[in-house]
Amino acid sequence: MKSELVHLIAIASSSAAFAASDFDSLDIDGSGTISPSEAAVDTDLMAEFIELDTDGSGELSKEEFSNY
Repeated sequence: MKSELVHLIAIASSSAAFAASDFDSLDIDGSGTISPSEAAVDTDLMAEFIELDTDGSGELSKEEFSNY
């Protein structure tokens, strides 16, 4: 049981790190957000962009992107 928990924590940590590196690679201008033009390289992300943009700013923050 304990080893399963450790394994799940490791998976969650690596997923978060992967998401952060994805965010950074999409944030081409380094603004700290992903604009629609930056997101356009990922058709799946663009399909969900409006839903992910929960604050309606027209850009995705790291927090919003983490829900992708």
